[in-house]
Amino acid sequence: MASEMVMPAPVCLIENTGEQLVANQEALKILSAHKNPLVVVAIVGLYRTGKSYLMNKLAGKNKGFSLGSTVQSHTKGIWMWCVPHPKKPNHTLVLLDTEGLGDVEKGNNQNDSWIFALAILLSSTFVYNSMGTINQQAMDQLHYVTELSDRIRAKSSPNANGLEDSADFMSFFPDFVWTLRDFSLDLEVNGLPITADEYLENSLKLKRGTSESDHNFNLPRLCIRKFFPKKKCFIFDRPTHRKKLGQLETLHDNELDSEFVQQTAVFCSYIFSNSKTKTLSGGIQINGPRLENLVLTYVNAISSGDLPCMENAVLALAQIENAAAVQKAIAHYDQEMSQRVQLPTETLQELLDLHQACEKEAIELFMNSSFKDVDHLFQKDLGAQLEKKRDDFFKQNRQASTDRCSDLLKDIFSPLEEAVKQGIYSKPGGYRLFIQKMQELKRKYLQKPGKGIQAEEVLQEYLKSKESMTDAILQTDQTLTEKEKEIEVERVKAESAQAATKALEEMQIKNQQMMEQKERSYQEHVKQLTEKMERDRIQLLEEQKRTLACKLQEQSQLLKEGFQNESKQLHNEIENLRRNMKAKDSMCHKLKT
Repeated sequence: MASEMVMPAPVCLIENTGEQLVANQEALKILSAHKNPLVVVAIVGLYRTGKSYLMNKLAGKNKGFSLGSTVQSHTKGIWMWCVPHPKKPNHTLVLLDTEGLGDVEKGNNQNDSWIFALAILLSSTFVYNSMGTINQQAMDQLHYVTELSDRIRAKSSPNANGLEDSADFMSFFPDFVWTLRDFSLDLEVNGLPITADEYLENSLKLKRGTSESDHNFNLPRLCIRKFFPKKKCFIFDRPTHRKKLGQLETLHDNELDSEFVQQTAVFCSYIFSNSKTKTLSGGIQINGPRLENLVLTYVNAISSGDLPCMENAVLALAQIENAAAVQKAIAHYDQEMSQRVQLPTETLQELLDLHQACEKEAIELFMNSSFKDVDHLFQKDLGAQLEKKRDDFFKQNRQASTDRCSDLLKDIFSPLEEAVKQGIYSKPGGYRLFIQKMQELKRKYLQKPGKGIQAEEVLQEYLKSKESMTDAILQTDQTLTEKEKEIEVERVKAESAQAATKALEEMQIKNQQMMEQKERSYQEHVKQLTEKMERDRIQLLEEQKRTLACKLQEQSQLLKEGFQNESKQLHNEIENLRRNMKAKDSMCHKLKT
């Protein structure tokens, strides 16, 4: 795992210029360096309610996010702090601290609603921080939650009624944690103690009624119940005397209220143990580069006047990552082929085998890096690029073989050509000597290794280019008889025809090999399916064999028992017969006497 950028302090991730929200490029660069899965915790709430203190504690620090000590809102925009997760190895905890909502100095609170929405969109755990108890005033201050359906779209195309189901939001939304600061009530209902979670559930109960006041009462509660799949509540005592609140960064735990220190520890432990990794639909885990793309997608949508669409953000992220996965796979293919292939190859099949091995690795790399490849468009693009690269390698291989063979022919035959120029073969019997030398040099050429697939074709092209020279030597050889000339001409023609036929066969073989390669790629897919079906068939046959064996054993046992019973019955009949015969013998004996 590559080392990640260490953040000694928070940085502003999304700046609130007053006019619009702008993503900070430096912060995005830091975020993109974190390749581990992210647990993203965002906190929002009214200004001056102590949000930043809790975030510093989650970072394991006393200082970091600005606390401030006046009635003015200190944090502007959304600030980010990335720290190693204290309980999840190979995970990064991303803390997002937002500017206080409802700051009277801002005048226009339009950006408050967008900051609230962005905190929900970017986080896996959403912490809402408020002062005191959960009463109607607290609910009214949480009016931003009732505006979510006006600020966020779950799908690019709503249902037939133009509405979106709350289930669509729940599939994207984070867990909800409500932190109540300076809580002074006893957690009791009807004199019985209750937990903070039970207090939250009771506070979210709806009124029965249809009046406008009932509707206003129920709306924020209904939104919280519907939008957030998991809800949790924590209460905090006042940390110290009011006059010391501005010194929280410098105070040690023993200088704070012990109950507050314990409550803060419980809160942090819950966040560390229960906050989930930020995921997209389909279980896709978010890392730094992916969160960077989500930030840009959402902020750009807001800046252009559109509503952030979670489904479109996922698809846009998929487009970016799948395109990168294609390039990564192609780069791997290029690297492996450059290392394994030595052009020219002796046979086309050798090159095809190397291509197939590297192609398989590239596709596996793409499959492991891609997600939500709708209609397999990127996989098809990868396949097309790999096919083109295969064809390019075929061309390079042919050219490398042609160049190698041409150089080899030049080295081997140049002395012969020089001898022809010097007239060495322009004499009686010179033609036969020339042909013998040609045959000798052809054998030498054919014995040379590393020529590649164009060896025969280049040789024939060379011989054809020298036919005029051969004919000239033949014509000057006056010692040859007409018959010998005719025989020699016919032999040369036959040899040329045979060579042409051989070259044609070579081309047919090459084309056949290419077709077989495509067929093998197809058969490989079929083979995997067939093997699975064969394993299932064998398993079924084994089950049938065991069942038949059991039945045969049962039949055998029944036959054995039947045979034993018949044998016993026969034995009894024989014994009876013997006794009868013995009785008759005794009677005869008595009659004789």
